[in-house]
This record gives sequence, C-alpha cells and structure tokens, in this order.
Amino acid sequence: MTETAVLGGGCFWCLDAVYRQMRGIISVTTGYAGGKVDHPTYQQVCSGQTGHAEVVQLTWNSEILDYREILESFFVLHDPTTLNRQGHDIGTQYRSVIFYTSAQQHTVAKEVLQAVTDHNLWEAKPVTQLCPLTTFWPAEPEHNNYYAQHPSAGYCQVVIAPKLAKARQTLSHLLLPAG
Repeated sequence: MTETAVLGGGCFWCLDAVYRQMRGIISVTTGYAGGKVDHPTYQQVCSGQTGHAEVVQLTWNSEILDYREILESFFVLHDPTTLNRQGHDIGTQYRSVIFYTSAQQHTVAKEVLQAVTDHNLWEAKPVTQLCPLTTFWPAEPEHNNYYAQHPSAGYCQVVIAPKLAKARQTLSHLLLPAG
C-alpha cells in the first residue's frame, strides 16, 4: 500500500537527497505548497512573495515504512526551531511545515511534534507548522535529485553532504544499504 506526504524543512534539495536513500520510498518530488499563486516558479517562490514553502512530496510503501518514521526522520534532518530559516537559507519559503493529507496524518503529526517538544530534541521549542495540504505544485525538473546531479557544487558539499552524513549516522536503520 502506498501513502503520500508533503514536508517542508528548508531547502528542498536537502530533504530530497536524504529521502531518496530511505527504504520504502517509491518517489520523491520537489515542489511548492502553502502559497497563493498557481503554478509558481522557483524564482517566484524564492522572492518570498507567493507564500509557498519549498517542499518534498514523498510516496512510500507503508508496509516497509510508516508515516511516524517519515516524520521522526524529518525532525532529525532539519532544525525545526528556527522560524523561516535553515542555516543561511532565510525566508518563509524555508519554514518548517508538515502538510497533512488526512485526519490520521494530522493526528500522527501532532503526536510526533509533541514528542519532539517533550523530549527537548533541539533544546528549543519547534516552530513547525501543521497545515492541511491544498495543492502541491511540482518544481521545475532540474530541482529533482539535485544532489546526485551536482555532487561537487558548493551548496551540495557544504550543506547537503553533512545532512546525508548525519542521516547515515542517526537514521541508518531507515536507509537503504550504501552502494
């Protein structure tokens, strides 16, 4: 059985790179959600004027991986305590947000967010938004699998590679074998 989730945790290239290595993931699509403009472009979203967040849409086999594991890994992969920011990426398009697609996803997201808060995972209170998904707009094709296409690019080396290393260390039980 397959399920779909839409998550925003800073630059979508980072989440894209890690979730592509997770067992049970069928597809990862970068895109935009939560804004007020139809068919937004990367340039429009980067302006901060559309209200969209950079997100990834994940489709996975729920017999291999469950939604709770998706969200628990999400909270390891980005800092959910910085409002509209991840590192040097600043703006509402980089906000921490979970776009839920059902009442069940909303319930699980609230539970996981509360657990992250209760366990003081980040030593500060998360600012992650929980929002119903209205529309997911796929990003331009060049944004999908960006890390694999540009592994030597500066952003990939300085920002994405350390996140992948952290994922291999802390989420190894959820990742595909290195190969």
